[in-house]
Amino acid sequence: MGNQKLKWTSEEEEALKAGVAKYGAGKWKNILVDSEFKHKLANRSNVDLKDKWRNMGGQGSGANSVNSRAKSITNGALTHKPQSSALTLVPIDNVINKPPQSPEGVKNSKKYKEMILEALSSIKDRNGPDFVSVLRFIEKKYEVPQNFRRLLSLKLRKLVLQGTVEKVQKRYKIKHAPLGTKTPLPKQKVARSKSRRDTRCSISTEMEDAAKIAAHKIAEAENKAFVAAEAVKESERLSQLADEADAVLLRLKQIFEQRKEKGDDTSSKIVLFCRRWSQALCLSRLA
Repeated sequence: MGNQKLKWTSEEEEALKAGVAKYGAGKWKNILVDSEFKHKLANRSNVDLKDKWRNMGGQGSGANSVNSRAKSITNGALTHKPQSSALTLVPIDNVINKPPQSPEGVKNSKKYKEMILEALSSIKDRNGPDFVSVLRFIEKKYEVPQNFRRLLSLKLRKLVLQGTVEKVQKRYKIKHAPLGTKTPLPKQKVARSKSRRDTRCSISTEMEDAAKIAAHKIAEAENKAFVAAEAVKESERLSQLADEADAVLLRLKQIFEQRKEKGDDTSSKIVLFCRRWSQALCLSRLA
């Protein structure tokens, strides 16, 4: 571990900046073992480099820090000769285009993506808006940093490589998105989905009520049909009984006439029986 009580010298700070520009923030071990920086940072450890870089505000994305890192690399390339054949110099353009990203930088990157997609979906142009139109739309609606033009160029290039945006003749369009349509906000999506669910529930309830009413009416009609059929059967049964009673009565009358001619004493009993039978027959017909 390094001695944290030693005050950092300007030479150590320049070496730290050049190392971060070469390897990126967080690669402290690589910086310490690099032959270009290890003799300047011999009294420092990984923790020393990390704390010093944080205190220097080296994780920002301002133009001054980028220019400082680029300048330090240029000076290092001119004044320090390579001591090993494995040592390679990183081009300045690559260092400038790939600054270390902090959590705030990642958050801003997502915000810039939303701004770009909003601009592409809002600007109505058959071929899609160009770079200047997108830049003016965002600058007019949002507050952006001074170096936003360069950030917008990098972000558009990244979205094209990811396949989110397509570029045709220096014009940009959202891939597979209809022209002039705006991406709905999450609240609008939730409201629409809730409205659809409510509509489906209402339709389902109405259908259930209609089905219950129809089933009740069908059951009622079947019951009435059953009662009517039973009434017809009972009527037919009574009619058959009446016909049989008439036949029996007619036969008894014939027997009575025959007994009467012969002077049989049982004729009075037969007459009484016929009267009772006739009364019973009348009652059955009335029922």
